[in-house]
Amino acid sequence: MPKPIAFVCRLDREEEQQWLEVLREKLPQETILPFRQISPDERRMIEVAIVANPDPTEVAALPGLAWIHSLWAGVERLVAELGTSSPPIVRLVDPELARVMAEAVLAWTYYLHRDMPAYRQQQACSQWKQRAYRHPSSLQVGMLGLGELGKASATRLSSAGFRIKGWSASPKQLDGVSTSTGEDGLMDLLSTSDIVVCLLPLTRETRYLLNERRLSSMPKGSSLINFARGAIVENEALLRLLDERHLDHAVLDVFEQEPLPDASPLWAHPQITVLPHISAPTTPDTAASIVAANIAEWRSSGRLPKTVALTRGY
Repeated sequence: MPKPIAFVCRLDREEEQQWLEVLREKLPQETILPFRQISPDERRMIEVAIVANPDPTEVAALPGLAWIHSLWAGVERLVAELGTSSPPIVRLVDPELARVMAEAVLAWTYYLHRDMPAYRQQQACSQWKQRAYRHPSSLQVGMLGLGELGKASATRLSSAGFRIKGWSASPKQLDGVSTSTGEDGLMDLLSTSDIVVCLLPLTRETRYLLNERRLSSMPKGSSLINFARGAIVENEALLRLLDERHLDHAVLDVFEQEPLPDASPLWAHPQITVLPHISAPTTPDTAASIVAANIAEWRSSGRLPKTVALTRGY
C-alpha cells in the first residue's frame, strides 16, 4: 500500500476540504491527509506533499519528503520560505491556467485599448463624449515574460491584431512576436510599447525591475498591466508617473501585501484599476488531474516532472 500523501496548506477549512475532495477523486488509490491529521510517527513516513501556501514549519516536520508538488504556478514564496535545502519542488504547469491568463490579458488589454477608464470617468461627471476608435494594429503591446503564461497571452493578443514585442530573461522564439533579452531589449520594448503587460516571475533580478528609470522610458500616454507579482513594480514611481500624466493608466492584479491594505493610495487613484488577484485562478479539476498524473508517473517509474531551480526561484 502506498505511503500517505500530506496536504499542507494555509487555506481556510472550507477551501482545504474542497481541494481534498477533488484530489481524492483524482487519486482514488492514494491516501491524502491534511497535515493536522497526520501523527508524528506517520510524518516520518511521508514521501510526497501537495502544498498550497504551506506553513514552512509543517513542511519541515516531514523529514522523509522526496518531493513537493505545488498547486500554484507561482512558487517564489514557497522557495523563499523553504530555502535552497528544500526537497525538489514541482510547480503546477496547467494549460488551462495559461488559457485563463491569456483570456484575462486580452480582456484587460481591450479595456485599455477601447478607453474604458476614460468612459468610466466621463460617466462619473455625466459627460457624453465619443472617443476615436483605434485599430488593434495601431498599438504595440510589450509582453514581459515569455514562459507558458506569457507565450499563451502573446499569441492570443497577436491573433486579435495587436503588434507584439516580447522580452524574457533568456532567449525565446515565438511565431509572430518580436523577442529580445537583456537590458537593451528591455529598454527597447518599454520605450516603444503603448501597453506593457508584466508576466515575469519574481526573482532577485526582477524585484523592482520596473523602477522609475524604466517606467519613465515608456511613451507618454502608455499604460501598464501587472498580472505577475506586486514587487516587480516600484509603486511610488508608478504613482508619480501617473500623477504627472506621463503614464495614462495601470491595471494591477497583484500587490506586495495581499489583500491590499485599506490605507493604500492605489485604491482611490483615478488612473489605477485594482483587481483582487483574479487574473488566472487555479482551476481545481484540471490542476488536480495534472497533480494526479505526475504522482502516478512517479509511483510507477520514479521519474519527477521538471522541478524548480531553487537558486533561481522558478
